[in-house]
Amino acid sequence: MRIRALAPGKVNLSLFLGGPRAGGRHELVTLFESVSLADELTLETRASGADEVICPGVEGPNLVGAAIAGLRERGWDGPPVRIEVRKQIPVAAGMGGGSADAACALRLAAAAAPLPAPPVVSELAAALGADVPSQLQPGLVLGTGAGDLVETVPAIAPHALVIVPLPAALSTVAVYAEADRLGLGRRPEELRENLTRLRAALTAGAQLPPELIRNDLEAAARSLCPPIDEAIEAVWGLGADHVFVSGSGPTVAGLWWAGSKAEEVAAALAGRYPGASAAMPADAVFAGTTRVD
Repeated sequence: MRIRALAPGKVNLSLFLGGPRAGGRHELVTLFESVSLADELTLETRASGADEVICPGVEGPNLVGAAIAGLRERGWDGPPVRIEVRKQIPVAAGMGGGSADAACALRLAAAAAPLPAPPVVSELAAALGADVPSQLQPGLVLGTGAGDLVETVPAIAPHALVIVPLPAALSTVAVYAEADRLGLGRRPEELRENLTRLRAALTAGAQLPPELIRNDLEAAARSLCPPIDEAIEAVWGLGADHVFVSGSGPTVAGLWWAGSKAEEVAAALAGRYPGASAAMPADAVFAGTTRVD
């Protein structure tokens, strides 16, 4: 059996940063949005042998392999699998590509054989990384805790994005460390207040207020990667309604509520920023599995 699925990247429409938690992660209030810029995973079952993960162009350990190994450790008895990952999401760019791939691998594994009980899968997802739980069911997701306590929220007003990858990579650990150095974390009461305001704003079909489209990690990412400044200025200059760094960066995203200019803007930026592309919100239907043969 061969099956495939898309693993949508994500942007953080909101990211409010709190202080460090036990274990090194930080307290967050964040709004993840899955987008149409996606990796593609293909899973093939085998009669025998070991599980294998192939990801051309990306060296080193892969969260997809960790996801399958974690399932095995928790009693999953599916057949041996070979998973190939075709990358489109920029690596180490703040778009959660590794987390998206791991979540997609769990969805594909479910099509090969029944998964352990849902709480077991949720625990594994959180152990793999704080962004993985938000991508188990791609869409618009509100995250609290370290971003790993998630709930699906209503779709907001129609919009489109332009994704601007930069020829740089940022370590998530380094960006959070820089945020601590700069004193960017909010007090617990500020996080609670922003969570309340975000919940109130998340009504079906509504535009988010400008003050809630904010990334508290942006200053840290810009400190470590100054070319972000120029990219932000370029996207503002082309008429975006909002411009922000996604996650820990360095990817820059522009948002247009009307959405009609996204393709035009991406084309205008492509010469200066190869890989600039228009993207739309994506959901679990977009990421559904397809049987290949």
